[in-house]
Amino acid sequence: MTYEETCEWLFHQTANYESQGQGGYKASLDNMHKLDEYYKHPHNSFKSIHVGGTNGKGSVSHTIAALLQVCGYKVGLYTSPHLADFSERIRINGQPISEDYVVSFTDEGKPFFEKVGATFFEIATAMAFKYFSDNNIDIAVVEVGLGGRLDSTNIITPVLSVITNISLDHTQILGSSLEQIAMEKGGIIKDAIPVVIGETTPETRPIFDALAQQCDAPIIYAEEMNEIEEAEFLPEESGIYYKTKHLGSFKGQLCGQCQVANAKTIAASLDVLSKLGFLSTVTSEATRISIQKEVSMAFLNVCDITGLKGRWQVVRANPTVITDIGHNVGAWQYLSEQLKALKCRQLHIVFGIVGDKDIYGVMSMLPKDAIYYFTKAYTPRALPEQSVLVFGQQFGLNGECYPTVAEAYSAAMRAAENNDIIFVGGSNYVVADFLNTRD
Repeated sequence: MTYEETCEWLFHQTANYESQGQGGYKASLDNMHKLDEYYKHPHNSFKSIHVGGTNGKGSVSHTIAALLQVCGYKVGLYTSPHLADFSERIRINGQPISEDYVVSFTDEGKPFFEKVGATFFEIATAMAFKYFSDNNIDIAVVEVGLGGRLDSTNIITPVLSVITNISLDHTQILGSSLEQIAMEKGGIIKDAIPVVIGETTPETRPIFDALAQQCDAPIIYAEEMNEIEEAEFLPEESGIYYKTKHLGSFKGQLCGQCQVANAKTIAASLDVLSKLGFLSTVTSEATRISIQKEVSMAFLNVCDITGLKGRWQVVRANPTVITDIGHNVGAWQYLSEQLKALKCRQLHIVFGIVGDKDIYGVMSMLPKDAIYYFTKAYTPRALPEQSVLVFGQQFGLNGECYPTVAEAYSAAMRAAENNDIIFVGGSNYVVADFLNTRD
């Protein structure tokens, strides 16, 4: 098979949550253990950091990977979903997995995949672990796909677990309450392995305390460390300027409002990693400043180092076009405030959403003074654009509907003046379609 044929087979001939929703999700690690045994347990040949949570886990994963990379490690990075190409999911030192490896891995393993009924995500995870092992990496940053306890990535025993936050998402699979979701995502907490918790609520903290105590796992709450002393948004320069207790002052390339909380999580993770000896010069309060240069470089260049996209990403000027993958209520609590704070003549929003999200919750937070271009992404899970328009009208959102993201964006570009802003988002898939089709 060619690379294109291989990707087509992976996307459409295997069970796939991203295209099928709940029907493509397998709530079991049985297949993953079979794949792991088939490939002779490749994840045992490298160290790993496991990153879960509802929002922010992609930004946190990429920034930790960037930091380890500038410190001289050979770093694997496994994330999901991809935006433009499957190869984005699996990287070593920022470089995507080769097309030849994807093809050969799939060709060789296809009979076994079909025999056990492996899902898309199980195959992708096995591929990542085998690729990392074959290339002798030092450490991998592994992002949880969905949930945690039964996620395919949860066969690893990491040196550090990280849980960014908990909000209501994937409720049809993970549970309808914050407590239930915290239990599922807290399933990545391992015996005697330290865990960093980014943000908590009164509902989730007791869950994490209990899980950590049950596993005798040291638990660190980033909210309590107060490492980030100040965070100043730099709208003209597109970034955030941080002042910290021990890590100096530096600019972060990622500029969404949610990134301040992510930075606190990353700083807490850095502290744990330094105590574990991964940042060898950082062993005490006095010597911690020796890593300031590396921290500054990682935060300032995370997108260039790791290939991260779609996090309040400014893709052009005159008019300014911004895109962000935030797709649930937790993410839109930040995005809605950031959109309202934008200064421009007119805000245009190209918006689509998948049908299994809290549509009312998200739409209730959208700014009412924007012009909307309601659309649907190229995925069976997408809510039809006419339905998005009807939901929008219930919240006083005015606009028209368009059958594709490309057509919606083209309409926004025709209507916008140079001092306007166009925002594209509502779903990972909307952002993916936009980045794949824009001029």
